[in-house]
Amino acid sequence: MLYYLFNYLSKNYSIPGIGVFQYITFRTAMAVITSLLITTVYGRRLIDYLRFKQVGETVRNLGLEGQMQKSGTPTMGGIIILLGILVPTLLFAKLENVYVILMIITTIWLGAIGFLDDYIKVFKKNKEGLAGRFKIVGQVGLSLIVGWTMYFNSNIIIRQEVVLPVKSDAPVEYHIKAGKPVYTQDVHSTKTTMPFYKNNEFDYAKVLKFLGGGYEQYALVVFLFFMIIIITFISNGANITDGIDGLATGTSAIIGITLAILAYVSGNTVIADYLNIMYIPNSGELVIFAGAFVGACVGFLWYNSYPAQVFMGDTGSLAIGGIIAVFAIMIRKELMLPLLCGIFLIENFSVIIQVSWFKYTKKKFGEGRRVFLMAPLHHHYQKKGFHEAKIVTRFWIICIILAIVTVITLKLR
Repeated sequence: MLYYLFNYLSKNYSIPGIGVFQYITFRTAMAVITSLLITTVYGRRLIDYLRFKQVGETVRNLGLEGQMQKSGTPTMGGIIILLGILVPTLLFAKLENVYVILMIITTIWLGAIGFLDDYIKVFKKNKEGLAGRFKIVGQVGLSLIVGWTMYFNSNIIIRQEVVLPVKSDAPVEYHIKAGKPVYTQDVHSTKTTMPFYKNNEFDYAKVLKFLGGGYEQYALVVFLFFMIIIITFISNGANITDGIDGLATGTSAIIGITLAILAYVSGNTVIADYLNIMYIPNSGELVIFAGAFVGACVGFLWYNSYPAQVFMGDTGSLAIGGIIAVFAIMIRKELMLPLLCGIFLIENFSVIIQVSWFKYTKKKFGEGRRVFLMAPLHHHYQKKGFHEAKIVTRFWIICIILAIVTVITLKLR
């Protein structure tokens, strides 16, 4: 909203310095600052309100050191994160941008599902919360909205080099790249970035190429299938990771910074050409959203670091996981998430392995056996005697390494 106000003032009045609102970098910095202020200043008030309403966490005794001391800690703190994301985005981003609209929808959609889950746990005194099948239905519904929009919206395009004569009706543009003339078109495409693959680009439509001629007509089905898998897996991965103080919050902040960098280079034609990566017109506005996301996570960490004064609950964890997944899809970097979100991946698989092995051994030997002392993985290390602050710090370090490697893979072909 402020973007439109200052843009109007800049066009109609000669006010010195007001033109800085045209720059994505300035608006991103303002989004980060505003988000930090909201989460730190108003976060304290929300925590006090949650205490007053006795919105406390009910902790099951799993035999973990210091666990029962957390009983009664305010939960549903994810509301702070949601406000820290949405308010700066509404203030500083171009709200007609389809990418920004999809990210706002994602934040509200998954935040609402998580809030409903927390509400049932806290106020209805049902420890199970919202049934898992309803969470999955909500995540799949969002995946279909995102995938369908990505596939059909006329404003969601990529710029690709072409050789004359061209098949598409899209306008052909002439550029000089690395001193050589090239022709490009802005076209709809199911292409995405894939590390260690030819030109680092992969086309979902070609998954069914083995079917022979006409396989392209099933491209939408393949695209939607991948969207469902990616969004549900990463969203649930963040939810599972949110088990000890500051782990999911800090990890998400690191991932958010990396996605902001990837969004900036993907939305800047000069840098994209220099790095020889996919250029995505109009996606630069996502950097502002990423700035708000990082600011919200870091601001929330002020209260969520050990010992936590508030828990984000599913209100926050489901939302931040879904935001990361959808954001990566917007900038066509979703196939890099297994590397970038390695912590979420490991945490998710530790639960899958533990449950699967337990069921298999119980059926075969009559007694369930475990691979880990406890799942998810961070609880395994707690059982081994590691302090949770040390576990969190080491997981952050691993996440930083994975983030650096993810950025480096852009140049590995």
